[in-house]
Order: sequence, then structure tokens, then C-alpha cells
Amino acid sequence: MGRKEIRSYLMLRKSLLLGFTLAGMMLASQLQAQFTPQEIAERPKWEEFLKTAEIVKFEEIGEGVTKPTRLYLKKGDVEASGAWKNPSGIQEGYLEGWQYEIAAYELDKLLGLNMIPPTVEREFRGKKGSLQLWVKVKMNDLKRMDDNIPIPNLSAKNWERMKYLMRAFDGLIANEDRTQQNILYSEDWRTILIDHSRSFRSSKKFTERLVTGMNALGNRPLFIRELPRIFVEKIKTLDFSSIKNAVGPCLEKKEIEAILIRKKLLLDEIAELIKDKGEDKVLY
Repeated sequence: MGRKEIRSYLMLRKSLLLGFTLAGMMLASQLQAQFTPQEIAERPKWEEFLKTAEIVKFEEIGEGVTKPTRLYLKKGDVEASGAWKNPSGIQEGYLEGWQYEIAAYELDKLLGLNMIPPTVEREFRGKKGSLQLWVKVKMNDLKRMDDNIPIPNLSAKNWERMKYLMRAFDGLIANEDRTQQNILYSEDWRTILIDHSRSFRSSKKFTERLVTGMNALGNRPLFIRELPRIFVEKIKTLDFSSIKNAVGPCLEKKEIEAILIRKKLLLDEIAELIKDKGEDKVLY
């Protein structure tokens, strides 16, 4: 092989290796994402749509304590639907609040979680409530368990990581109602979270311990084993002003202060994990 042919071969090999590296990075990025970059970029459009589109029909969903209603919406050529709910106060022994649905979504955006569908305030039948975009999904976690459906090998690692990410978020917002029904999966096994009307607890019980983690409230620990480094760094930056600016009137002062107390509890647990297992085993 002459010098010219060798040079051409090396250039081709370098090009192929670069292509494989970029493809691998793109695949990793896709596996890390829940809502895709395109879906995230379209959130402002859907927020505006949910607030202003005409309600053309509605139907009771017939599930859950909060009795949500599915609203069918149309604006121009765009048609979609959303889950509307307006629980408020104590229901079946739990404090419920439709405003917590919006607060969870706004914190999801602030932290780059990207797991909660667009959610806004919307009036229906003369009452204020939350309206969340109805997203197309494959199944919920209850069906996966009941039907013994395995997670595909390609998605298994990301699925496991999203479980820990969900638990960290639930711990931060004191979500005492994470069930298998409100963990949803897309066709390609991305995790989507709904139903946060029992979040943002502020009583002493929910500021002394997290609802998840090694020392979780309840009968068993819900371990957090690894988390995205960028998510942890964003948790560290949370302060009263940044949370207030994100959630607006959806949370009271005491509820924001409770988040900040749980922020310390969560960061302390992450620090303990790092001390025990090493940073490279906990943060990615």
C-alpha cells in the first residue's frame, strides 16, 4: 500500500471512529432524556394552548380520589386534551391541592428534570384548577408489574436511573402519593410522572425526614443510589427566591421553606452516599 493509500485509509478510519463516537453520544443523550429536546422546546406553545384553547367537550376520567376530568381542546388546526383537576383541602385523610400540580411542573423545569407534562392553571365550569397536557404513553408501572413486562435491555439502565431521579424529586417536594399508576412509560420506555396534588407537605413530619431515601418515612426505604451530577448541582442552587420565581403563587412561604429544609436533608444523604461508595459511583 502506497503512502497516498495509507493516508486515505487513516482519514477514513478517523472519520468512521468519529461517526461512531457521535452516534454513541447521541444515543446516550436520547437514553438520558425523558421528554425529548423537541418536546421541551415546545413547552411554551403547549402552555399557551392549554390556557387559551377552546374546550370542545369533556368527560369524567373515573379514576382517582381527585376525580379528574379530561378536557378536549381545539385552537386553529391544533387539537389535544388534558387532565383537569381542582382538589382542595383534606380529602380521605390527605391534604390535596390542584396548585401543587403546577408547582411540581415548574420545579421540574427549574431543575431540568423534564419528566412532568406541561401543566397550567385553567378555569372550568367557573372553578380554578390545574390542566395537564394528556401525553401518549405505552403503559403505567402497575400494568408493567401486573403483566410481568420486562424492561428492554437497551432501556434498562436509563429506567433504573430514572427511578432514583424520581425518588430524589419526590423526596425534595415531599410527594406522599407516588404510586405505580402515576409512573408512566412512553413507547421507547422514557419515564413520565403525573399526579402531584399530595406534594409540598410542610408539617414537622415532612421536614425531619424525607419520603424517600435511606431513612424514608413509611415502612421501607426507597433507596437513591445514583443521580445526574447536573441535577444535584441544580439542587444546590435552590434558594427561596429561585423557587418563588418559578412557582409564583402556587406555594406559600412555609411550603417553600420546607423545600429548603428537605434540600439539606437530600444533599446530606447524597454526601453520605458519596462518602460510602465514591463520587464516580453516585454521580454521573
